[in-house]
Amino acid sequence: MTQSTEDTVWMTQDGYDKLVAELANLKGPVRDEIIARISDSRDEGDLKENGGYHAAREEQGKIEGRIRQLEDMLRRAEVGETPPDDGIVEPGMKVTYRFVGDDESEEFLLGAREVEDGSGLTVYSPQSPLGSAINGAKRGDTVSYEAPNGKMLEVEILDAVPFTG
Repeated sequence: MTQSTEDTVWMTQDGYDKLVAELANLKGPVRDEIIARISDSRDEGDLKENGGYHAAREEQGKIEGRIRQLEDMLRRAEVGETPPDDGIVEPGMKVTYRFVGDDESEEFLLGAREVEDGSGLTVYSPQSPLGSAINGAKRGDTVSYEAPNGKMLEVEILDAVPFTG
């Protein structure tokens, strides 16, 4: 069965490796620690009024949810090499753009929104309205797209360089 582009999560090898490491940590030491806390709290007696037990169960639910999310992302991952520095917008590129008629420029990473690297750089997926409109465009191009509110917007691609993290 082939994946559709809509389901694909684009990411670099480094991003993929970070998610694999996070998943291994959550499924191993983190999960074991939560299970131990639940067991210890359960041994304290009455569960109705046991705040430690309820807090540990809530945390376990969050961790299990993150594990499912990571497993899903990794299943759908398409790992790509760092794209060439040719000014063409594609996943893995840091894109600088501005709205036509505006003086201020903005930057973002075109890639998997689920993979944040802590740099503070906004991430847009290739399936987002802006991401799909500029994917394949090159430095100097002006493209238009329909925003989620239905308004047509035009952006000028000022630069597109490989994201190095």
